[in-house]
Amino acid sequence: MAAGLWVPLLVLRLLLLLLCVEPWAEGGKVLVVPLDGSHWLSMRKAVQELHARGHQVVVLAPEINMHITGDDFFTLKTYAIPYTQEEFEDLFVHQSHLIFKTEHFLKTIFKKMTIFANIAAFYQRSCANLLHNKDLIKYLNDSSFDVVLTNAINPCGTVLAKYLSVAAVYFVRFIPCGLDFEGTQCPNPSSYIPRLLTRNSDHMTFLQRVKNMLYPLALQYFCRVFFAPFASLASELLQREVSVVDIFSYGSVWLFRGDFVMDYPRPIMPNMVFIGGINCANRKPLSEVCIDALTQSMFQGEHFF
Repeated sequence: MAAGLWVPLLVLRLLLLLLCVEPWAEGGKVLVVPLDGSHWLSMRKAVQELHARGHQVVVLAPEINMHITGDDFFTLKTYAIPYTQEEFEDLFVHQSHLIFKTEHFLKTIFKKMTIFANIAAFYQRSCANLLHNKDLIKYLNDSSFDVVLTNAINPCGTVLAKYLSVAAVYFVRFIPCGLDFEGTQCPNPSSYIPRLLTRNSDHMTFLQRVKNMLYPLALQYFCRVFFAPFASLASELLQREVSVVDIFSYGSVWLFRGDFVMDYPRPIMPNMVFIGGINCANRKPLSEVCIDALTQSMFQGEHFF
């Protein structure tokens, strides 16, 4: 009887050993719809790591861009946009410098909103060109992607994810107007979470809390106007009514390029992950000049923190 049971037990042990050793996990297919500029420079490191772990990565970008070029760890697919190289550089290089000029607070806000509106128009028109590119849409349909990695501030990637019926992962710093809170159904109490551009801290007086509640109203209206065309594009493509909040709510995982070391603490949801250290992956040692300057400042009684 004992000898009869020994053979099945031996077979069971061998099967369990194979389950532990055999690499059952297979690499997936990832569609990346990035923003240009520093957003892509941060996301590029994540794309490289995805490739190193056996995933196939396709990066979708407009023909005219600043930093998105082909590489050996992803496949680059481009599409035409209704802008020239000169118009692109004027919008993203020349106008962006105006943001850093020191002016009155209201002038700064107005200038930022104007530049933001111009950039929004660029992404809206580019997205429309992408979604109406029948050959490219057919290629995306036939490729059977498993996930879309995108920056949520340009909802075009999310619209594509909804159309392809695959999960969307957001790689983002923050979303203006609190749409990241709405999209994740995360608590957003005005009593201690400072709103964008208010310059409040997480310890506010009564008047600062009133400002914290009233100030975002105009900004929320502006953002609704900004994101509305993307909702129209999504409704047209999906053949059903899609709202702005519906678009942001589609995200399965939110990867925030921030950290509570530099940002004020706030409530988070289970699908919100903070990856603020990703930009420090390629750190370099301080030079002798920096070390000497730091040492002298410490001896002189200067404090940096």
